[in-house]
Amino acid sequence: MKVIGPLLYLVAGILAALVGLLPWLVTGMRLPLQNLWAVTSRAEDMPIVLLPFSQYTITLIVAVVVTGSALAGGLARVTRAQHPRFALAAIIVGVLLVQVIAITQTAVTVATGLAESPAAKVYLFVLTAGTLAASLIGLLILVLIARAPAAGAVVAVSLAAVAFSSWVNGLIAHPFSFETTETTSTLLGAARWVPAVIVGLAVAWCGLATIGRVTGAIVSFLALWIGPTLFTAVSAAAGTRVLAAYPAEMLDYGAQVFVSALGVKGGSASLLIPAVVVMVLGLAVRWALRRRRMQAALA
Repeated sequence: MKVIGPLLYLVAGILAALVGLLPWLVTGMRLPLQNLWAVTSRAEDMPIVLLPFSQYTITLIVAVVVTGSALAGGLARVTRAQHPRFALAAIIVGVLLVQVIAITQTAVTVATGLAESPAAKVYLFVLTAGTLAASLIGLLILVLIARAPAAGAVVAVSLAAVAFSSWVNGLIAHPFSFETTETTSTLLGAARWVPAVIVGLAVAWCGLATIGRVTGAIVSFLALWIGPTLFTAVSAAAGTRVLAAYPAEMLDYGAQVFVSALGVKGGSASLLIPAVVVMVLGLAVRWALRRRRMQAALA
């Protein structure tokens, strides 16, 4: 029995990481067409990879990695009262096992097909290093959600919520599909508000009873505002092929997009309103339930 407990959590970590990869798995996992590919290829002839390595899918890469880790962290927190010894370590190992295999398989496959050029080597290094960084951030989020006090956990959930938006978008629409139906457009429009709902619910769960929790709520709302803006800036800069050979200009362009997107017209600021509404409603429900329990205890 001592072995079975950690093994179950190991499997749970593996499954959570696989769920994180779901938006890419359902596409058929064909590597996106590469600007630096050694030979001219059609999309259907590209190799199978476990991650969508491309400068045009950076946000999706982050989303599938971070979401899997966050799901594992949530499972660990929900079941922590029943944790056997080494349960959290087993979940982390399970997540890492999937993500390391995915990163390694993808990097090796892409390296095999890229042209022999300095630009191709830099391209592969940046994508691989960035994905590894996303994996490490995901593990930090996992641990915070699983073990941190409420204030730390709510911040981690809010960071994951930002990535989860891209995860949902990737699940609704193929990242390289240029055909969208009315249903798809409607779903994508609705998915935009998912992070706001998650952050609002997370803050309501955390509460505002202490300075630490209030600080956690403020940081969570800042993450909801700044996070999507950062994703937009990175996508815009990395996806501008003409700037690929000019890193300084690419960075400058990304900074301009970031500053512009922070404003009301950028869109992410509008997420704060529904998040606050959900938080207030959630806190009201918590207060009502607490009052009912107190009345029942006094009766």
